[in-house]
Amino acid sequence: MLDKILNKFSKKIAIDLGTATVIIYEENKGIVLQEPSFVALDSDTHEVIAVGEEARRMLGRTPKNIKVVRPLKDGVIANFEIAELMLKSFLKKVGVKSRFIKPLIMVCIPVGVTGVESRAVLEAAVQVGARKAFLIEEPIAAAIGAGLQIEKAEGNMVIDIGGGTTEIAVLSLGGIVAGESIRVGGDKFDESLVRFVREHYNLVIGESSAENIKINIGCANNESQAVYEVRGRDLMTGLPRHVEITAAETHKAFKELLDNIAQAARRVLERTPPELSSDIMEKGIILTGGGSLLKDIDRFISEQTEVGAYVTDAPLTCVAEGTGHALSELNKISNVLSTGEHGYSS
Repeated sequence: MLDKILNKFSKKIAIDLGTATVIIYEENKGIVLQEPSFVALDSDTHEVIAVGEEARRMLGRTPKNIKVVRPLKDGVIANFEIAELMLKSFLKKVGVKSRFIKPLIMVCIPVGVTGVESRAVLEAAVQVGARKAFLIEEPIAAAIGAGLQIEKAEGNMVIDIGGGTTEIAVLSLGGIVAGESIRVGGDKFDESLVRFVREHYNLVIGESSAENIKINIGCANNESQAVYEVRGRDLMTGLPRHVEITAAETHKAFKELLDNIAQAARRVLERTPPELSSDIMEKGIILTGGGSLLKDIDRFISEQTEVGAYVTDAPLTCVAEGTGHALSELNKISNVLSTGEHGYSS
């Protein structure tokens, strides 16, 4: 009885703990925070200088004693201590306090993470003030956020392209029937652009510049004629120089990564029961995540899988919103919680 009363009055906080971006959703408020997953630290004192967008702006612009780090890698926590500091800072920013009634927190995780990785996420949620912590797999959260009726005996296919991973899953009766997680995401797209510009133009550019190219003219086909000017350091002279990159060139840089996503999607489709395959053919593949904003990626996926594909209405926040809805309906969706279905308590 006490637990039910506490559940009623506890804040319900959903966290999309992304490699590139952390998004926090609060019940009855919606998205309350959306910031890059960066922390700036003083390497001498280990003091936190900045978190989120403020830390991201420091990338490549800091003196030797300040380093900008990302505590998450490939969708999981790579540095527990720094991840905890980052989460505490974000929760404090949105007014989540745990002095009296601690909040319920649900965090989404990639498909197929190890038990150790799952426990690290649960432990981090408890350490930042959760009364109970829960985990939900990203494709399930994405499907809920996209408004799919995943509890029905119908096939739905979701491809969530995040900063560190791409999650691909076929869902039915509230669970994952066939799924795969590959370590291809927005970060790898940025890295491919850095390499391409270095190899083809003898120009060194930073991560931020590569991300700007991707956002402005990045394309999943070689037909676009859009052009973007990028500045960097000439490898031969060491002096600043600028070049113009075309959208068709970004396609060349991305081709291997795009092919990896398409191949994984085909593998999941091959493992899908025929009855669910027919549902997917009828409904199409739902694309979510920041990577789904890459121009014409829906067309590329459709051509490669021979199944229609479309980007959901709010691809960036879809997973966080789905996680929030799942937490609000905790009793109804306990079967879709991959870990900690009975909660992980402090």
